[in-house]
Amino acid sequence: MLARLREALAEAGGWLPFDRYMSLALYEPGLGYYANARRKFGTMPQQGSDFVTAPELSPLFGRALARQVAQALQLSGTDTVIEFGAGSGKLAEQLIETLDALGQPLTKYFIVDLSGTLRERQAERLARFAPRVEWLDRWPEEIHGVLVANELLDAIPVELLRWDGAHWLQRGVTLDAQDQLHFEDRPGEARPPTPPEHDVGFVPGTVTEVHPQAEAFVRTLAKHLKRGAAFFIDYGFPESEYYHPQRTGGTLMCHHLHRADPDPLALPGQKDITTHVNFTGIALAGQDAGLTVLGYTSQANFLINCGLVDLLAEANLAQRGMAHRLIAEHEMGELFKVVGFAPEDASFDALGFTAGDRSHTL
Repeated sequence: MLARLREALAEAGGWLPFDRYMSLALYEPGLGYYANARRKFGTMPQQGSDFVTAPELSPLFGRALARQVAQALQLSGTDTVIEFGAGSGKLAEQLIETLDALGQPLTKYFIVDLSGTLRERQAERLARFAPRVEWLDRWPEEIHGVLVANELLDAIPVELLRWDGAHWLQRGVTLDAQDQLHFEDRPGEARPPTPPEHDVGFVPGTVTEVHPQAEAFVRTLAKHLKRGAAFFIDYGFPESEYYHPQRTGGTLMCHHLHRADPDPLALPGQKDITTHVNFTGIALAGQDAGLTVLGYTSQANFLINCGLVDLLAEANLAQRGMAHRLIAEHEMGELFKVVGFAPEDASFDALGFTAGDRSHTL
C-alpha cells in the first residue's frame, strides 16, 4: 500500500488531495482497506476485527428495518431491494429472512460492493437465498424498489480543509524529507463549508471536511430511483452541529482493532478511515435533484417506530442487552441518524419517521 501511495504521489507531482489519498487507502484493488482480505467486522478485537456495525451487534436491527422496507415495497408496488456496501452480508440476511416472514418476499436482492473479498464472504452467507441475491458492478439504469445503505456515506472520500483565518486551504498528502507521509495544506478550489448561522464564523486553525462525493452519490440516486424509497443509516449531524465553531478538529477518525485514532496517514490500508455525515448536505443534494425527503431522525427513534420494542419483548436477556446498544443514547441510538428519500411524486408517511422526525433541524 505504501509503495502504491508513493507511486501515486510521484504521478501527481508530489502532492495528493486528501480525498484521492482516502480513496486509495480504502479502495485500491487488493491493497485498500475495503479491498484487501483483512477482517473488518466483529464484536471483539480478539477476532481480528476493527469495529462493529449494527447488523453485527444484533439481528433485531435488520428485523426492525425490514418493517420500514416492507411498507415502502408495498406502497410502491415493488419487490426488489438494493443494498450499497453490504459488509459481511448480515443485514441482507436479516432483511431477506424478515421480509419472507412478513409476507413481503423479494424477487431480487441486489448488492453493490466494491470489495471482491467482501463479495465472497457475502456470497457464502447468502448462498441459501440464491438465485434471489445478485451482485452488481454499477448502478442499475432504473431502480424500482428500496435502496438501503448502513454506514456507507461515512466511508465515501472527503475533502479536508483548514481555515487560516483569511482563506480556506486544501489539505493534501505528501512525502517529507524522511520519505514518510505528511500533511501539507495548499490553496485549492474546494468548496468551503457553510459557516454556522448566528456566529462570527470559523475559528482560525479549524480543520473540517466537505462531502462533494457523498452528495454526488445522492444526486445519482435521484436519477435512477423511479419507484420505491431509499434509507441511509449513518453517524453524523445536521450542518449547524457539524460546522459548530467548537468543532475545530472536524470529525475524521480511524478504527483499528476496536480502537479509534485520528491519524489517517498511519497504517494505510490496514484501518478504516471515516468521517461523520453532514446530513443537511445529503438532504439538500437529494431534494435539489428531485427527491422528497421522507424524514430524518435518530436511529433510536427510527427503530422504535419500526417496532423494536415488540421485538425486544420477544427476545431473551442476552439479546435484549445487545439490542439495547442500538438505541441507548451513549451508544448508537443518538449518534446514528436515518434519512429517507422517495421520488418527488411518490412521497408517503414512512413508518420510521412517524414520531421524532427532526427534518426541521436540517
